[in-house]
Amino acid sequence: MKKSPENHSEKSVMIPTQAERDLGGTLFIPADPIGQSILISSATGMLQKFYYAFSRHFASLGYTVLTFDYCGIGSSGGSPDLLKRNPTNLIAWGANDQAGAVRFLKDYDPESPITLVTHSIGGQLCGFNPEHPSIDRIIMAASQNSYWKSFPGWHKTKMWSFWNMIIPFTIPFFGYFPAKHLGLFENLPKGMARQWRRWGKQPEYMMAFKDASYFFEDLKMPILSLSFPADPLAPPKTVDWLARQYASAQMNRIHYTDEGSAPGHFGYFRPAFKNTLWKYTHQWILTDEWN
Repeated sequence: MKKSPENHSEKSVMIPTQAERDLGGTLFIPADPIGQSILISSATGMLQKFYYAFSRHFASLGYTVLTFDYCGIGSSGGSPDLLKRNPTNLIAWGANDQAGAVRFLKDYDPESPITLVTHSIGGQLCGFNPEHPSIDRIIMAASQNSYWKSFPGWHKTKMWSFWNMIIPFTIPFFGYFPAKHLGLFENLPKGMARQWRRWGKQPEYMMAFKDASYFFEDLKMPILSLSFPADPLAPPKTVDWLARQYASAQMNRIHYTDEGSAPGHFGYFRPAFKNTLWKYTHQWILTDEWN
């Protein structure tokens, strides 16, 4: 176990899942717990270590925090050899991976309410998570619909190219989606990338394929959905769309414009926003008040 000067300790954990594929995770254990837990569900292809500064801050406030890598990413089988044999898809990232992380955190700290903090695609995965009754509240940071025509200007062309050229032309050559080779993010399992592509070509995104594995309308907890200026990956209207899919939730939809320096797609999790976004997050979890 790693000791930290920030009033908490950290340890690497393996998270079991129903698909019998363990996930690599990190548990941040507060020295003075306040009886609250946070689970972080990452953006596409983002390693859990990107969220460590955020996690350490909240552990120093007394939260038990769990991060993890989705199947096929980083410590959860992210090597090229394993990726070529990886059978997972995008729905499984919610139904198996995010769900397994919820169970793990609940087993570790059964008395503490869980706040699920999602980034980008993590907020989409909530709708496939059968463990949603164990989640007490959700914060969605820049979680959106990625239909290519929803993006403005040049970004529309880039999204069209991503779905129609880059993903389908590279996977047969590599046996997985080589995002890291393209300077984008971590490499992705081919089944996940192909399903993501199918969604991105439809105006109703994942809802064009709705079946019994979808739980979107069953989520009833408070949800805080945030979008930010200067975020070409999650324009406000795409975040609005995803928020509407959680029709039964207690939705609080905020487009955050208070910063002189726009957070963009990744800023919410950066220490530069410790005294604003992180402070407001802590306040919302404990009081339902933002800002």
